[in-house]
Amino acid sequence: MEKVYEGKTKTVYALPNGNCLLKFKDDVTGENGKFDPGANTVGLSIEGIGKENLKTSIHFFEKINAAGIKTHYVSANVDDATMEVLKATPFGHGLEVICRYRAVGSFFRRYGEYIKEGAELPGGFVEMTFKNDDLGDPIVSKDALAILQVMNEEQYEKVKAMTLAITKIVADDLKEKGLDLYDIKFEYGYNGEDVILIDEIASGNMRVYKDGKYVEPMDLTAMILGS
Repeated sequence: MEKVYEGKTKTVYALPNGNCLLKFKDDVTGENGKFDPGANTVGLSIEGIGKENLKTSIHFFEKINAAGIKTHYVSANVDDATMEVLKATPFGHGLEVICRYRAVGSFFRRYGEYIKEGAELPGGFVEMTFKNDDLGDPIVSKDALAILQVMNEEQYEKVKAMTLAITKIVADDLKEKGLDLYDIKFEYGYNGEDVILIDEIASGNMRVYKDGKYVEPMDLTAMILGS
């Protein structure tokens, strides 16, 4: 296999059949030896976390695929901590799509003058940011994406609709476990003419509460998998 990309938490290889293989690592983002899913650097290694993140991704990707929503997920091998995926071209140099059900985190920091912390955002609020650590992942609008030729208006509306549908699938699954989804981030790309969900769906990509208290990603993984 040919190595295509070395990421913080995954290594990407090209497969002979034209697909790609994601190898999940035990490295996690953080600072000063403490796990922080929002950090931009690898902070530590946690034995077995790669396989746990893979199992969480499998759990959600299978539900999303079953709902008829297109993703890059093909198959997985938990023992090897690998996932076979369709080859996809990302939008621009990387775009994160966030769906928010509650006014927390950076949303509240930006708009706290107009809304109470933790207030519901009816129907879900979708926003997009460029993946750029140096610039602090700047927010980008639909018009800007079109002007910059990163994503056309039709693709934007497609991604927005997919995000709302996928977030509901995840939220409903968590609700069955007594958990409340506050926000979640995704990544998308395109395979031919198809816009598809890519990357992973792990606990570190979402903010979840139980009985009004924040659930740490490591604890959330165990709750999702029932372990």
